[in-house]
Amino acid sequence: MDEVLGFAHKESRVSGGSDGLIVDAIARSFNGQRAVDQVSFEVRPGELVALVGASGSGKTTTLRIVAGYEQPDSGRVLFGGQDFTRLGPAKRGFGMVFQHYALFPHMSVIENVAFGLEARGVGRAERRQRAGAALERVGLDGKGERMVQQLSGGEQQRVALARAVLIEPRLLLLDEPLSNLDPTLRASTRDELRATLKATKAPALFVTHDQDDAFAIADRIVLLSLGHVLQIGSSEDLYDRPVSRQVAKFIGHATLVHARRHGDSADVTIDGTTHQVALSSFAGLSDGETGAIVLRPEAVEIVPRGEGRGTDGEWPAVVDSRRFAGAGFVYRLRLDHEIVIEVASRSRIDPGTTVGMRVTRPVPMVP
Repeated sequence: MDEVLGFAHKESRVSGGSDGLIVDAIARSFNGQRAVDQVSFEVRPGELVALVGASGSGKTTTLRIVAGYEQPDSGRVLFGGQDFTRLGPAKRGFGMVFQHYALFPHMSVIENVAFGLEARGVGRAERRQRAGAALERVGLDGKGERMVQQLSGGEQQRVALARAVLIEPRLLLLDEPLSNLDPTLRASTRDELRATLKATKAPALFVTHDQDDAFAIADRIVLLSLGHVLQIGSSEDLYDRPVSRQVAKFIGHATLVHARRHGDSADVTIDGTTHQVALSSFAGLSDGETGAIVLRPEAVEIVPRGEGRGTDGEWPAVVDSRRFAGAGFVYRLRLDHEIVIEVASRSRIDPGTTVGMRVTRPVPMVP
């Protein structure tokens, strides 16, 4: 069944020798439906890892199992070599930043941050001093006496992060940490969040459905689909070296075109015209096997031309549409009745124009 769905069991199990977090073959079902199925990965000391996937992929269930709010049907959760699988959330020593931050509206900012220390019996003077230092680390120095309603969404997110960091957690867990921010603030907050997490030196695991957030913050990404791990790696790994068509389609924008591997190249035939395209990765395909090349907008260029078959590595194409994108235009090129490719260009070309399309850089090939 897994082969039919195209699931890639890369890093399907992990060793037990890590000082960080180990999620080892966890599974969880609800009402007979498998939400998480043999998911394994690790978060190394100081590392930021993102769980990425569409709705229903199992990422939130996985995070809740790590946090201790859900118990797996099978598998283990380990930290520092110790088995945490059956420990409750309070005994794990993890810090949690919830999607809606869970701040107390009747408390000031500094009281919100210090709340975790108060619950641990720390005296008022010490907890205010430590909370103030935590606010300074997240760029909110001088805002401790404000009420949380007076802060922007990005500032509230940092308050929640400061509260989680203050208890010196073994691991930080973040559930969609940027989902409540508007697009402009979200983009600027990504860099701030990564810098703050790195400054704490605590490993962090966060859930997001937004791959741009994952690319900007995470050291590595765990890509999930229907409860399975599709691929684990850096953003560059998933983008430039996908292991399957599912990964290639989910990460970035891609058009998949049928091809046959030919050494370090692929023979690609489109609408009767065949050219060789250099490959950057093969995803296990042997010489002579067929698969698909992954064409992304930055890997192709438009070559103005007249009517006729492509020459010199070009395929004829027709401009379907054009949209303005600030620094230039994004075109949809139709190569035949099935293949449509997006490409960016600074040239202004009218829809309906016949042009040439050329692949300008090595591209991945997937089964």
